[in-house]
Amino acid sequence: MLRIKEKKSAKEQGMNKDNITNNEQTDEENEEQAVTCQVSDNGIFASENAKYNIHCLNVIGQIEGHYILPPQNKTTKYEHIMPALVAIEQDMSIDGLLIILNTVGGDVEAGLAISELIAGMSKPTVSIVVGGGHSIGVPLAVSARKSFIVPSATMTIHPVRMNGLLLGIPQTLSYFERMQERIINFVSKNSRIKPERFRELMMKKDELVMDVGSVLDGETAVNEGLIDSLGGLSDAVQCLYSLIEQQKTDRESTKRTKHSTGKTVSKKRASSATAKTDTKTAGKGKATARVSTFREYHPSAQRAEMRAKRGAENVSDRCR
Repeated sequence: MLRIKEKKSAKEQGMNKDNITNNEQTDEENEEQAVTCQVSDNGIFASENAKYNIHCLNVIGQIEGHYILPPQNKTTKYEHIMPALVAIEQDMSIDGLLIILNTVGGDVEAGLAISELIAGMSKPTVSIVVGGGHSIGVPLAVSARKSFIVPSATMTIHPVRMNGLLLGIPQTLSYFERMQERIINFVSKNSRIKPERFRELMMKKDELVMDVGSVLDGETAVNEGLIDSLGGLSDAVQCLYSLIEQQKTDRESTKRTKHSTGKTVSKKRASSATAKTDTKTAGKGKATARVSTFREYHPSAQRAEMRAKRGAENVSDRCR
């Protein structure tokens, strides 16, 4: 009976070990799956044969700002995008940023905040509009250094609107006008369109049925100067690669110029130090020359020196 119990306990221990190893394997697999999901959610290109490491940022659905949207809406939360942009700017392993836009608009201040952060980045940025870049998606599209749009995409330009309870007073209208001017100034500074033309497209009355404004397709957006060029994904990626290469060459040239200027400054310092030493030695020579000339042209000084020498000789004779 004891032997049978010992055999059963050994079998149970073996089963427990197998279960532990299986649990460890499943935990490792779950961690790997979580890491891969995290990488894909963050938008990092996982391709090993890529020429440069670029980050892909998706702006989709409606941009969620200060108010939480219903759960059935596809949203891009600005509190997630802002720290992601800061991390991309600081990460030395990321060479560039690709922004893919398919948004219907959303919160104006949140969209402008994201646009300003993208425009202020030091790394190369390229945006591409696919599907639509409506409303506040227009500043997001032009915030990158280079902007692309596919031929089938559209962009809606309309005045600033607000939902909910409003006060019908002149201050509300002036607030809308100032916010609208902020959008116009940003778009005109980061694209080739003039403020007057953008305001004209924004106030167009005979194109939209339920609103004031205009809808631009891909080719029209390029012709108006709102978007830089018409193209697809490969065009945007190649443009980003060229911007990365240009930035690297510029950094190398600045390093070379700094190195050469440092060498010239060190040479100038060495030459100035040698000049100072030469002037000091020349000054000493002038002083000795002045003393000798004083002794030559003043015989009384020569007599005083001779007397001092004789006195020293007499003293030495006495000591002997």
